[in-house]
Amino acid sequence: MELPANDFKRALKDGKPQIGIWSSFSSHIVAEVLAGAGFDWVLLDTEHSPNELPMVQAQLQAMTGGSATAVVRPAWNDMVLIKRYLDIGAQTLLLPYVQTVEEAQNAVRYTRYPPQGVRGVAGSTRAAGYGRIKDYMKRAHEELCVLVQAETRLALKNLDAIAAVEDIDGVFIGPNDLAADLGHLGNWQHPDVWKAMEDAAKRIRKAGKAPGILVGEADGKRCLDMGFLFVAVGADVGMLARGAEALAAKFRS
Repeated sequence: MELPANDFKRALKDGKPQIGIWSSFSSHIVAEVLAGAGFDWVLLDTEHSPNELPMVQAQLQAMTGGSATAVVRPAWNDMVLIKRYLDIGAQTLLLPYVQTVEEAQNAVRYTRYPPQGVRGVAGSTRAAGYGRIKDYMKRAHEELCVLVQAETRLALKNLDAIAAVEDIDGVFIGPNDLAADLGHLGNWQHPDVWKAMEDAAKRIRKAGKAPGILVGEADGKRCLDMGFLFVAVGADVGMLARGAEALAAKFRS
């Protein structure tokens, strides 16, 4: 049994734009639907959704055979959480609220086995094909993609150094949290926020890493033109809510 290839990681390294969608429904059925919809990646969120480890494993299983790569966002940049999501087969992680070089370095260390890191060792996990992938422990890092979120003024201050950390594949800008920290809570469309995001994208690209972001459909092209490389252009909960409201309004008008 071969170690699964991470097409998303390779695409970022090759500078190919990757279009994604956010999934907060915590549903394996929704994950399966989105995985086959034509997106390059689907974000399975556990930070701001009621999504837990067994549910994420079911979502990863449901996405098998789809065209999209699963990107799992743990609730925190935490060694134990990261270990558990890697063991159930996540190969790409988006780690929230990374503000310093040390936190970025820890994010990498948590995904690597000793001596390069501190990931706990287990031999018969889903990630290892239940023990069927030859040399999994020696090769797992080759297909792991580590993405960190910069979403505060402190993170932007340290952005060049964070992006320079070895084995960080990309840096994701969180518009809403960044807007709040810049004094524009609830208004990530403020010109100051856009200016900060555009500057961040340039700095991340200069470091040779992939910049990412989540925006709505209307701003997706603008972000791609700014140099963002992995861009989520919608979210499942918002799509259902706005679509349902529009349908109801159509027949009540």
